[in-house]
Amino acid sequence: MSTSLTISLDAMGGDNAPDMVVGGIAVARERYPELKVLLYGDKAKIDPEMAKHPGLSEIVEIRHTEKAIGSDEQPAQALRRGRDSSMRLAINAVKEGEAAGVVSAGNTGALMAMAKYVLKTQSGIDRPAMVSFFPTTRGESAMLDLGANVDCDSNNLVQFAIMGAAFARIELGVERPTVGLLNIGVEDVKGNDAVKTAGQILRDGEFDFEFAGFVEGDDIGAGTVDVYVTDGFSGNVAIKTAEGIARLYTGFLNDAFRSSLISKIGYALAKPALDRLRAHMDPRAYNGAMFLGLNGVVVKSHGGTDAKGFAHAIDVAVDMIRGDFAERINTDLVRFGAAEQSNSEPVAS
Repeated sequence: MSTSLTISLDAMGGDNAPDMVVGGIAVARERYPELKVLLYGDKAKIDPEMAKHPGLSEIVEIRHTEKAIGSDEQPAQALRRGRDSSMRLAINAVKEGEAAGVVSAGNTGALMAMAKYVLKTQSGIDRPAMVSFFPTTRGESAMLDLGANVDCDSNNLVQFAIMGAAFARIELGVERPTVGLLNIGVEDVKGNDAVKTAGQILRDGEFDFEFAGFVEGDDIGAGTVDVYVTDGFSGNVAIKTAEGIARLYTGFLNDAFRSSLISKIGYALAKPALDRLRAHMDPRAYNGAMFLGLNGVVVKSHGGTDAKGFAHAIDVAVDMIRGDFAERINTDLVRFGAAEQSNSEPVAS
């Protein structure tokens, strides 16, 4: 198989695997006729799903393994025991050059641990970060880190900004993205030392993006910037809070429209607009978190998604492969590395 658009997939990761994985391949094939897939998992479980999609076997090579990583396995345990698992073998295919990227809906911690161990981090990157994008009032924005790194120093945050801007160029189509550091206030004196120092570095440096300064939580939904940068603890809390509030208001809206006959008539009149809103807010359209900073494309799909959502995670992988992500961040990493070295050199007396 050619590696130009060959991806490896963990067929056994996710709540509805391998059904939604195979279904996702079928959806993605319509968008990318040249797509080739290395599918790792239990052949006895995969074959019945493949039979539902005639012709899919032409682009899919099943590589059998009965071992899979459980959703409750600790990363260290998965790393030790999962050498022959569907997740690990799919990652190995990227390392060995058989595939240009990997997608899994399996255990997030295990996927990060395995990918980092097998693929290693890019030169100039201390820690990989998880990024995804979401709808805002101005369109779409990206946020990182979403949980890979709970504690971060200023250099980590600057590296996240560089990687996040490159992601936005590829995935959001913004040539010179605006980047903001998530903080408890917009004033320069606000925040912890890591955030304040990172802010100073980003203000003083010359990067291929526009640093917009500090942003607050209410800026996230407003789409104040294209890329929101924060540590993994705050990022994970922020994104899950936003998801929870979206579900809360959806529930309120459904209850309101069912509350009376007049409300039901109002719903019928408003349905076209509500359908457009539902499509804009559909989480499947934003499925696919990218692990940035690794020597290879690694995309994490939500474990509870369906075929449409998994196909979108494949979309993200294809975009990043075609966009040559690593090359897009090299210039800014070199600039940041030079600035670091300059700042660390002793001042002559």
